[in-house]
Amino acid sequence: MVTFVIGLVILLAGGAVYGRVCERVFQPDDRPTPAVRLRDDMDFVPMKKWKNTLIQLLNIAGTGPILGPIQGILFGPIAFLTIPIGCVIGGAFHDYMCGMISVREDGAQMPALVRKYLGKHAYLVYNVFVCLLMLLLGTVFIYTPGDLFVTQILKTSSSAASPVVWIVYAAIFAYYLVATLFPIDKIIGKVYPIFGILLVLSAVGVGAGLVLKGYPLDEIWTTGVVGVHPQGLHFIPVFFVTVACGIVSGFHSTQATLISRTMGHEKEGRGTFYNMMIAEGLIAMIWAAATMGVLNLGLATAETSATDVVGIIAKNLLGNVGGMIAVIGIIVLPITSGDTALRALRLIVSDAAGVDQTKKRNRLGISMGIFALVAVILVFAKVNAGGFNILWRYFSWANQTIAVFAFAMVTIYMRRNRKPFLMALLPGMFYMFIITSFILNAAIGFHLPWPISYGLGGVLTAVYAWALLRCRVGDRLPTP
Repeated sequence: MVTFVIGLVILLAGGAVYGRVCERVFQPDDRPTPAVRLRDDMDFVPMKKWKNTLIQLLNIAGTGPILGPIQGILFGPIAFLTIPIGCVIGGAFHDYMCGMISVREDGAQMPALVRKYLGKHAYLVYNVFVCLLMLLLGTVFIYTPGDLFVTQILKTSSSAASPVVWIVYAAIFAYYLVATLFPIDKIIGKVYPIFGILLVLSAVGVGAGLVLKGYPLDEIWTTGVVGVHPQGLHFIPVFFVTVACGIVSGFHSTQATLISRTMGHEKEGRGTFYNMMIAEGLIAMIWAAATMGVLNLGLATAETSATDVVGIIAKNLLGNVGGMIAVIGIIVLPITSGDTALRALRLIVSDAAGVDQTKKRNRLGISMGIFALVAVILVFAKVNAGGFNILWRYFSWANQTIAVFAFAMVTIYMRRNRKPFLMALLPGMFYMFIITSFILNAAIGFHLPWPISYGLGGVLTAVYAWALLRCRVGDRLPTP
């Protein structure tokens, strides 16, 4: 368990230090925030710090920091080091800067920020890409919590032939529609504290049980730096796509910009954006360790599905009642990300189309169009063999691609404002290599051999860095 403890120290201590560094670099001050200056009691409405913090955590913590690490730990204990390091200098930095730049830009959503800092061509590509991502994410976060509820709570089949599955999907669907249409403080602000308690109980319970039961964990010096994956997968790039939400997630930028419209003070940013990503990294670490424990005890194998592993861990560590509470907490995670993902999509579409969102019929019209598309994708994923696997793979890769756009935007912002832009450029280059080498090799991509995929990925990464460094920004400083 030594490697795991070292990882926790890196995550918590490193996050405390680097979070302050990020804050000093950005320099938040006492200027009025968009929630105060542009208050409309719909999307722009100041909420208490603890509410914003809790909502941000629940927004970003979908099934990714659980299902991702469950699969990623198959690479070995290297995950206990790469998750915290990536979270501290990549994911948490990404979330903080996107959220704070949005605060300075009147609560602008990511497409608007991309347009301003990267130009109209990047904006057009990004806007289509992020809308597709939100649709896929909304679908995934109906499918996965629905199936978990049916199999782990109701103890029945989750096949497409079961009417129970569709009833559960419909209930989640209805909640998403309500949360998308109504003012953010009327629905999300009311129910999230309850969801937050379940989330905390779930994570704390599994973490405590892991220690008290003495789950056997491998050490990096006994397995080697990178263990052999059971399926022979390459650590780079597959691990970093698989464990997206526990390290870096482009989806988080869309949620941070959403919360930028409800923050009452700029100095709340580190706690709301940076520290909540550290909390998500902690959730990822706990579930990665618990998975390694059940694998070493022989309670699961590499072939056991991630959702089944969730049930095995919860029941073995916490018993029937505690395990059920933990599973409910896990079901809550994707639901509290899916609702705000679709809400963010409504804002993105309305901003791009110039549609006034203070009118109910406008909100309803855009929302119904979005939900019709989600319903079509959900039915396809459920009734087709392998449909969900295809959906998940594209979603995971698209998620990291969105993060590359975000790092690029932050790089240009920092260059314009004469800040240490390498903090954004370097993680952006790393993930540019990850997404390009992955899609060039993957069966869902170009299916090229690894040497060619790595080589072309390196070239595309160099082009990415060159484009950001050659951009002339000194004569176009943004308005404070």
